[in-house]
Amino acid sequence: EVQLVESGGGLVQPGGSLRLSCAASGFTFGSYDMNWVRQAPGKGPEWVSGINTAGGRMYYADSVKGRFTISRDNAKNTLYLQMNSLKSEDTAVYYCAAGRGVGASSFQSYDYWGQGTQVTVSS
Repeated sequence: EVQLVESGGGLVQPGGSLRLSCAASGFTFGSYDMNWVRQAPGKGPEWVSGINTAGGRMYYADSVKGRFTISRDNAKNTLYLQMNSLKSEDTAVYYCAAGRGVGASSFQSYDYWGQGTQVTVSS
């Protein structure tokens, strides 16, 4: 059974940091490009960041560039997102998604995705 389980979300003040994790199982994690996609209340999904299979190429949406860092550990089948200098507009449910490529906002563009973890940025 394929599983992607996100964790690490929570409530944080503006300017704070969080580190999200996504534990993968049931498929060959190292053979898939991985992405983070977020969905804010009342809005459609938004691609946030992606990383290639080997972890050597990282990509970011303009809205998070310079603040977020994506990484992966293929030995641990885990994807990460370090989020710094958080803003209220970063409030959303964050999903990890596995597929062939990076950059898509639609969940249907990916082969697998998780249930998400809530990130709330508020004072």
